[in-house]
Formats: sequence, structure tokens, C-alpha cells
Amino acid sequence: MKSYIVGVGTTKFEKPESRDWQYWDMVREAGGAALADAGIPYEQVEQVPVGYCFQASTAGQRAAYELGLTGVPVYNVNNNCATGATALMMARQFVEGGISDCVLALGFEKMARGALGGGSDGGDFKTSPVARHYGIMAASHGFEMTPPTAQIFGNAAREHMAKYGTTEAQLAAVGAKNHRHSAHNPQAQFQDVYTVDEILAARTVHAPLTKLQCSPTSDGSAAVVVVSERFVERHGLAEKAVEIAGQAMTTDTPASFSSGTCVDAVGQPMSREAARQAYERAGLGIEDVDVVELHDCFSINELLTYEALGMCEPGESGELVESGATTYGGRWVVNPSGGLISKGHPLGATGLAQAAELVRQLRAEAGARQVEGARVGLAHNIGLGGAAVVTLLRRQA
Repeated sequence: MKSYIVGVGTTKFEKPESRDWQYWDMVREAGGAALADAGIPYEQVEQVPVGYCFQASTAGQRAAYELGLTGVPVYNVNNNCATGATALMMARQFVEGGISDCVLALGFEKMARGALGGGSDGGDFKTSPVARHYGIMAASHGFEMTPPTAQIFGNAAREHMAKYGTTEAQLAAVGAKNHRHSAHNPQAQFQDVYTVDEILAARTVHAPLTKLQCSPTSDGSAAVVVVSERFVERHGLAEKAVEIAGQAMTTDTPASFSSGTCVDAVGQPMSREAARQAYERAGLGIEDVDVVELHDCFSINELLTYEALGMCEPGESGELVESGATTYGGRWVVNPSGGLISKGHPLGATGLAQAAELVRQLRAEAGARQVEGARVGLAHNIGLGGAAVVTLLRRQA
């Protein structure tokens, strides 16, 4: 059975503590917008997976109850930065498995200011779910007094530079591109444009990564309505429908740890395998894709993901972004929303916001950031610890 997205909604992503709202306010806004986009009431929703990382157990119910008290199952999903895409994957599985005809996937986060921690309990990395990942980093690079997540990705950048000759300017080109794209996204946390030189001159978080190459903490929500083919036909939603053509999730395998590199520990092997499976299920390849929303939590991860998705050979990603192949006028447009670096990164909402952006692109509803003629979109959402989800969306002619 096929599955389709027929409704999407997002809030503006905000700097934490800059707006007077709670997570249930965010979900009321994003979820209400997704239902309105689909043109259906909450009473038609049969199941609700809700993604978040930093709120208490059953926060999903507290949030979903703002949309209605219908008694439907609500599932609380936590998969680190891949949480939103995990909620979407659950929704798709409910529909394609014939369990439900209409599922609402919600994601939100209300975060604190400042850098993310490394997932440790009170600073004790031995008890952390990502202890193995940070152990790989510490064995090769030691441990510095910089934010842990920036540190492990920054060390991955150092490895890539040493192995392939990737330059600091190429890393900064990712940030410049995504900040430039976000200038056309009114829901992005930032709409400022920076040159490569300005990004290089920004405050260093963990060398070679500067502040303008790192995703911020954010508040915000996103929602997606996933339905069956028969639901589309019954409710006359063909004009709204975007097919989930293929999707796959992978978690860590020995490949994440056997090389002893941060490049592998932060998830490049997971991303590569998730992409392979998603392409196979969709009967599509990267050559068919027009627009990509990928997980640029740090600039280096965008480069690593180009390679994992098959957009270039290993080591060629710096040259790819520098060539203009991943922006307007190039082969693909990557992160037209501004990506995590500039749009923002409320963990539970990110994967769903990626899907929402792609649906708008494939429906030609993206305004000034529209990718001309876009028919196939790819979303990539990854979480350290780990999970990688790749989703291919297709709009029929």
C-alpha cells in the first residue's frame, strides 16, 4: 500500500526564550496548520506519533490534546536528532501496513540557550548513550573543553581535511550557502547572509568550525499528515498528495566504530546504507533527485552526507559545494530552507520540517526559494547514538 503526505505545518523556529510560548502552543500552531493544509479535522486522525527529546514522558499527549480529545493512540518518540523523521517513519508504517488510513506525525522542542551537551548524565560520559562514540573520538583526538557535539563533528572535519585536503573555505561555503538560502524563508530562525570570509572570521567553536557553521538550539514545531491511497481518493486530495516513494532507517553497525574515525562515528556509514535502501525501495537514484533537505548540524556533516548520498565520490564534497552544484542553478538545491545551520534545529521537529519543506517544493508552494521544476525530493535526518533516516518524496506529473 502506498502512503502520501497531504498536509504540512510548521511554526517559525525561534531562539530559545525569545518567544512566550510552551511546547503545546507550538504543536497547536503546527498541527493545526497541517490539518488545515490537508483540509481534514483532527477527528479523522487515527494515530499520532509525537517526537521530542527534552520534555517529560507523555508530553506528546499534552501537546496533541491541544488539537482534540479523541482518545486515539499517541506515541512518544525520542531518537536524538533523528526524532522527527522517526515519527514520520512510524506514520508511514502505520499507513503502508494497512493499520490506519490517516496518521498525524508531530514534532516539537522547547530548548535551553547555549550549546547542546554530549548526552552525558551530569557530565559522566561513561553513562552516556553515546559513550562509545565519544570513546572513539577521545582515543584519536583526546577531549577538549569545547561543546561535545561540536567537538566530535569538528574532529571529523579535521580528519576529512587531513585525508582529502578539504579546506576551511570549503567548510565555510556550506554555511554561506545555507545562510543565503534562509534569507528567503520567513520561518527560519536566521535570515542573515554572510560571506565565506565572514563565516571564517566568526568565533571558533571547535576548530575548524566557527559559530556560523554550527546549528543553533531552537524552539519550534512541525507536523505532517500521512494518509493511504484510498484516503486520498475518498477525500479528493490528489492535488495535495506527495508520495513517500521510499524510506529507510539504519542504526550503527560495526562500520561506525571499526575504523576509529570520527567521520564514521558521527554516522556516515549509517547515512550511506539508509540512502542505499531508500533508493532501492523507491526505484530512484540520486540522479533523479531535484531538491535535498539534509542534516547539516555542522558544516562538515553536509559534506559527509553529499558523499553518503552518492552526490560525489569520497573526498570530493568540498569541491562540490565550492562549485555551486548544490545551490540554485546547480545540479541540486540542498537545504533551500536554510538547513539546520540557519533555519534552526529544534531536535524533535527537524525531520518533519525537512519533509514539510520538500512537500512545499514539490507542490511549487515555496515562494522565493522555489526550486524550479522540482519533482523528487530527498530528506536526510541523522541522530548521534544513532539513527539515520532517508526519505524520498515524489510528486506525480
